[in-house]
Amino acid sequence: MAQEASTIARPYAEAVYRLAADEGKLDTWSDMLAFLAEVMKDPAMKGVVSNPGLTRDRLAELMLDIGGGRLTDTGQNFVRLLAENGRLSVLPEIAAQSHRLKQESQGTLAVEITSAYPLNAAQEQSLAEALKVKLGREVSITSVEDPELVGGALIRAGDLVIDGTVKGQLRQLAKELGI
Repeated sequence: MAQEASTIARPYAEAVYRLAADEGKLDTWSDMLAFLAEVMKDPAMKGVVSNPGLTRDRLAELMLDIGGGRLTDTGQNFVRLLAENGRLSVLPEIAAQSHRLKQESQGTLAVEITSAYPLNAAQEQSLAEALKVKLGREVSITSVEDPELVGGALIRAGDLVIDGTVKGQLRQLAKELGI
């Protein structure tokens, strides 16, 4: 499903990015999309969107009511379009892809670091500096905690994935041993 959501979201994210860039409102659109994505991540809202008893027009109006004054006229039209096409559920992916496009245009690469334990500011700074040298670009780090990794970190920067986790090393060892 994640790959499908990514594929569905791509044309919307690209269109929103182009529109925002043309309007000179990249930050405004980033804020609107981030807000809408958070709304759609809420489990209750996921249930509402998947409810076959609600019309698409009603879903759009509900999202617009939740958005209140946070959405521009163009942003409201975008919500209506997504509702009409049954794509409200991919808003988090649209926001993420649009954000990546914005960062790329600004010469910054979004890097997600997943680690078994929370990273402190000094660790994030050290990783940011090392990745800047390796990738030749400014980086924007987001860190996520996942205790199932046992130890180490998983770094995702665009298409680059560096798996330095204990879980990943154990998986590789099992593969090499044919287990």
